[in-house]
Amino acid sequence: MAKETTYEEIVRNLKNKIYAPVYFLMGEEDYYIDRIADYILEYVLNDSEKEFNQTVLYGADTDIATVINAAKRYPMMSKYQVLVIKEAQNLKNLDELLYYLTKPMPSTILVFCYKHGSLDKRKKLTVEIEKTGVLFESKKLKDTQLPGFITSYLKRRQVEIEPKASELMAEFIGTDLSRMASELEKLIITLPKGQRRITPEQIERNIGISKDFNNFELRNALIAKDVFKANQIVKYFEENPKSNPLQVTLAVLFNFFSNLMLAYYAPEKNEQGIAAQLGLRSVWQARDYQTAMRCYTGVKVMKIIEAIRQCDVRSKGVGNASVSDGELLRELVYLILH
Repeated sequence: MAKETTYEEIVRNLKNKIYAPVYFLMGEEDYYIDRIADYILEYVLNDSEKEFNQTVLYGADTDIATVINAAKRYPMMSKYQVLVIKEAQNLKNLDELLYYLTKPMPSTILVFCYKHGSLDKRKKLTVEIEKTGVLFESKKLKDTQLPGFITSYLKRRQVEIEPKASELMAEFIGTDLSRMASELEKLIITLPKGQRRITPEQIERNIGISKDFNNFELRNALIAKDVFKANQIVKYFEENPKSNPLQVTLAVLFNFFSNLMLAYYAPEKNEQGIAAQLGLRSVWQARDYQTAMRCYTGVKVMKIIEAIRQCDVRSKGVGNASVSDGELLRELVYLILH
């Protein structure tokens, strides 16, 4: 199997002015598709070249014949022309692109932004795109990969972030990378002059997440079986339901205990073994699972996962006519801790 092209490789080549005749950017995660397309639109041509040599079309408003005819044009007073097809998933008869791929214009940089899905990699079209140009699949990040994304994003902006602050952002924003990038930019702007490190306190002030009463701290209290702290947080959630929706809390707890169940099957139960089993980017993230494995048996974890599922069902009104979200969470936390 051919090695998959990464976002970093594509951007590195673009910065070095190594261009491919075709870029087919596909997948469920819009963020990387938009970043690559925006970079090409911004930096390949200078301002005077863009007027005659840069075109953006939309899949719903054009057809593959028009795209191919536009790609076959020669640039005017420029080495390249850039042609970007946004929402390419709406293009019909995409297989007709095969005719163009047999002899693409070396002076055309043709970019397809194919979102919310991917081409079948076994099909001839996909194979030919990979031979001729760049085929990139933008995959959704797992929750466990979010702290790594946050750290890397900020590092490029020459900003550090404390581990707890990174976890807070991951838990609060989730896997919407475009929204995450926007919120991180807000935090960078609000940094005091001379400070290049984001703290939980800054997130509390500027994003609105309580650094002491949040899903991250609830998870920690459950890991440590800290009954008092867990109930404090549940009470805070009950009093601030709009800022702490039950569905988000259940998703965080389900993700943790599901991973905890997988951790029991790690061949090696040390930090490195658990990190490898769960696909964690940092070994220190495995420590929480090690602590939880000492507090919860595998059988108990299975019961907890089932209880979270039942709580989710009841929160949507199935078999529950009157119990509030706060009461449901209180019942769930009691069952987890006892």
